[in-house]
Amino acid sequence: MNEQRPSLRSKIAQLRAKFIEQMPGRVDEALQHLAQLRVDPNQTTTAANLHRFLHSIKGTGNSFGFEELGTIAASGEHLAARLLEMPANVSVEFWDELAEVLARIVLSTETLRQHGTSSAQEHDVPHFELASVDDSEGAGGRLIYICDDDPLQVKQLATQLQCFGYVTVTFTDPAELGTAMVAKRPSLVIMDIIFPDGISGTDVLTAIEREMDHPVPAIFISARDDFEARLSAIKAGGEAYFHKPVNALDMVTTIDELTAQKKPEPCRVLVVDDEPVIAAYHSLILQEAHMITYQVHKPERVLEVLKEFRPDLVLMDMYMPGCNGRDLAKLVRQVPDYFGLPIVFLSSETDKCKQFSAMRVGAEGFLTKPIQPDDLVAAVAIRAERMRALRMLMARDSLTGLFNHSTTTQMLENAIANAGRQNESLCFAMIDVDRFKVVNDTYGHPVGDQVLLALARVLQQRLRNSDIVGRYGGEEFAVILRGISLEAATHIIDQLREDFAKIRFHAGEVEFFCAFSAGVAAFPQCKGMKSLREAADRALYQAKEGGRNRVVANNE
Repeated sequence: MNEQRPSLRSKIAQLRAKFIEQMPGRVDEALQHLAQLRVDPNQTTTAANLHRFLHSIKGTGNSFGFEELGTIAASGEHLAARLLEMPANVSVEFWDELAEVLARIVLSTETLRQHGTSSAQEHDVPHFELASVDDSEGAGGRLIYICDDDPLQVKQLATQLQCFGYVTVTFTDPAELGTAMVAKRPSLVIMDIIFPDGISGTDVLTAIEREMDHPVPAIFISARDDFEARLSAIKAGGEAYFHKPVNALDMVTTIDELTAQKKPEPCRVLVVDDEPVIAAYHSLILQEAHMITYQVHKPERVLEVLKEFRPDLVLMDMYMPGCNGRDLAKLVRQVPDYFGLPIVFLSSETDKCKQFSAMRVGAEGFLTKPIQPDDLVAAVAIRAERMRALRMLMARDSLTGLFNHSTTTQMLENAIANAGRQNESLCFAMIDVDRFKVVNDTYGHPVGDQVLLALARVLQQRLRNSDIVGRYGGEEFAVILRGISLEAATHIIDQLREDFAKIRFHAGEVEFFCAFSAGVAAFPQCKGMKSLREAADRALYQAKEGGRNRVVANNE
């Protein structure tokens, strides 16, 4: 277990102390409920409130390590459950037992208050570290070293990778590569298997990495395609192997995976619990695991918060005033936008029948308080990531992985609204591959798909992380560029056009090139989404009519 941050320990200690501090007032309220029920055991709401109090003290007490308090409350919860089920059958002894439970809760609380809460058993809270991300070269500018004794091969591959936004440095001598790698660590190295005089590329890389703190991801290229060559690359730590001549697009796909720059977006978890102290405790644990949380203590606010917060998962208590977890989950499920949203119950309820009943509304899981922090983080992370993956499948184009038409349209609408509120400019570009039908008819649809993939990757690699790229349909793409002038956006798209036109495509032994045309329009010159799209579309049409392979800005 890693050493915990003092700030986290301090926050949890404050929550534990706050819980004990609030206990006298809560017990007084419970005693009033008991007095009312002695007079009339059929007061269902009052009985439910007493049951919820004892259930909450059991769960929160055990979660904070106040095990004696939790055990006492559990015995009282069992009695209160009997009262809810058969109020007419309780005896005088029953009331005495329930009163004794409340008295023992008072005594246990007073002991904790006098001697401090530090004597109770604290649960360890883990500290998590995210893997570091090398973004020293900036978005779309990862540093790649290429080493091959054939200067022409090196130059061609470097040129192709530069079109996709990579910064390349080339070498023909393995010794020079070693010196450069020690001086400045690249994001990835690409090198041949065999150099002149029988020098092995795998041996060279192994020797270089002995001089470095951490290995660098490596891709081997070779004219050899035999088992021994591939095995030697694996043993040297090679992450991929390409047979010459190298297909640059296939290599870019691999480089993307090995040098991913973007930090993963943190999971967003909505914590629904009428007990602010325990909601804050579970939120702290999830925050320590780099998740973003939002707490709701009143069930009636859930739909409002879901719309604004857009969580990946809801962590919900079972017992809340006016609305239990089962009913609230069912209510959420009836809203089409949240039908697939993972809902996980976190409760001290141990009755399996009640747990299964709660699960029937479509909940993803049932976690029982107290839960170890590691288990809570794992249970939430697994389900939240699954939800994120499903959302991505629904929002992305299956071929290119870009946002699909409907998602891009929604993002454009949101981006225009945000730009209007913040008084910022925004540009929208429509891009269309020139003579794409000829490519499909001449070389076949699989080759056409490679062209679309190449353009998608150029756009993804070269544009900023804040820009939005979508496939609008067929060979048409859309780009949303925020906080930028029409002139600057047109210049950026034109640079991409020039680089895309340099990419070599292959259909068997045939090599060919492609180009695209684009139209760009700006907000607030165009006042709304419809006028912005129409302006960009008109500019695209002008680019096509003007001879293709060009970018036109709509200055209307």
